[in-house]
Amino acid sequence: MNFSRRNRQPLEITLTPMIDVVFLLLIFFMVTTTFNQQTELKINLPEAKGMEVGKEPKKIVLTINAEGLYFINGEDGLPHQLVNQKQETLKRALIQTAGNSRLMPFVISADGKTPHQAVVTALDIASQVGFKHITFATKSIPGL
Repeated sequence: MNFSRRNRQPLEITLTPMIDVVFLLLIFFMVTTTFNQQTELKINLPEAKGMEVGKEPKKIVLTINAEGLYFINGEDGLPHQLVNQKQETLKRALIQTAGNSRLMPFVISADGKTPHQAVVTALDIASQVGFKHITFATKSIPGL
């Protein structure tokens, strides 16, 4: 009888299953985590002298960013980007937002680096829709 020991292979810990589990956990947390996004536009308004106006009635605010993209304030008061930048789309959005009232103030809040054509187009469409009270948003110069 030969009771010799068999040669044992050295024990190894395989990391592949542990790495798979870590990646699955990472993917799970990435998918289930909610991200808090601020709906805020970065607009650098041009400066002007003047007094601030008191509390105003409801108004329509058309925001134009530095690239010339249009955003119109909705019922929730937040700016919503238009589906496309065509004049007809802007006209329909203004008509829908204003409803039957064309006497409410219409404010164009354009970035200082906005292309001039985007502002002129907004003014033209606002006059076509029938707005009479059109103003521009500016920020006051400190110390004046």
